[in-house]
Amino acid sequence: MNTLWKQILRWLPGAVISLVLLGIILHLIDLGAVWASLKKANPWFLLLSLACSIIWLLVRVVMWKTLLQNKPSYKVTFFTLSEGYLMNNFLPFRLGEVGRAFLLSRKTGTRFMEVIPTIVIERAVDLMFSAGILFLSVPFVMGVSGAGRLALFIGGIMLAGLIGLFILAQKQDWVHKLFQKLSLRYPKLQKFSGKILDSFFSGLFVLTDLRTFFRFIFWITLAWLIAIGQFYILVKAFFPQANLTWAMFALGAAAFGGAIPSLPGSIGTLDAAVGGAIALLTNNIDTTAAFVIVMRMISYLVTGIPALIALGNEGTTLAGLYRDVTRFRSRKDQIERSE
Repeated sequence: MNTLWKQILRWLPGAVISLVLLGIILHLIDLGAVWASLKKANPWFLLLSLACSIIWLLVRVVMWKTLLQNKPSYKVTFFTLSEGYLMNNFLPFRLGEVGRAFLLSRKTGTRFMEVIPTIVIERAVDLMFSAGILFLSVPFVMGVSGAGRLALFIGGIMLAGLIGLFILAQKQDWVHKLFQKLSLRYPKLQKFSGKILDSFFSGLFVLTDLRTFFRFIFWITLAWLIAIGQFYILVKAFFPQANLTWAMFALGAAAFGGAIPSLPGSIGTLDAAVGGAIALLTNNIDTTAAFVIVMRMISYLVTGIPALIALGNEGTTLAGLYRDVTRFRSRKDQIERSE
């Protein structure tokens, strides 16, 4: 019962935030106007956006496979990544990342601790890209003078960050020793942050090879460019006057909205972040709500269908997967506490 209460307390803040935001959204929109906007959306743009989303997923698979040093097959990586996205969409505690590392280790025999660092690195670089895209778009969206120069400056910071990542991969022993020295007076910080740092540096190990590093950067950059294009086409389906910076602004907001504690799938938080960004630009909350609904439908379709196929082939269900991953995670936490 004690464990159950701990899980409820972990889940409760995110649930409250999601429900409050959903309540605000439903209060502000007119469902009849939302339905009318859905019917008016350009169907060809919707189909093209769906196609781009499929291509995006295929590219993300190649990107993760590169971090895994091409050890698993493309098929195994594709279905495992899809299952991870399905878990994030429908299971609590953002189990998708741990879940796909667990699944890949179970399917291929690769050690869990060899897989999880690749996901840590992937997420760290994703965060860098999402921040960069958001800050790149803001000057243009707000009509700031000298926006082009600001964009070049922000692009330079992103490039410097990527170069710094490669340097860190080469000098990780020195950075690790420096962290241990600086955190010596704070044992709790050293223990907690040390585990994150260890995983981060373990992931950086695969980037010590220059060819692997450039291949990873190429594929993750391509994935983000496709995501921007997919968002742009989807926004155009509802707002013909939209330009590329609208899509960048909404995509950057989506990444940060997804990081806020919430119900599974970032229910409420993602919708508020993306909807807020588009509504700020258009002053049309009902059509924006229609856009957000279709955005979610495409996401669920593209990642959900292959994930459900994978679960069927493996003879399990989403509930069974949740049970297996939580048990594994619980055992892993017990082992770490005993060390």
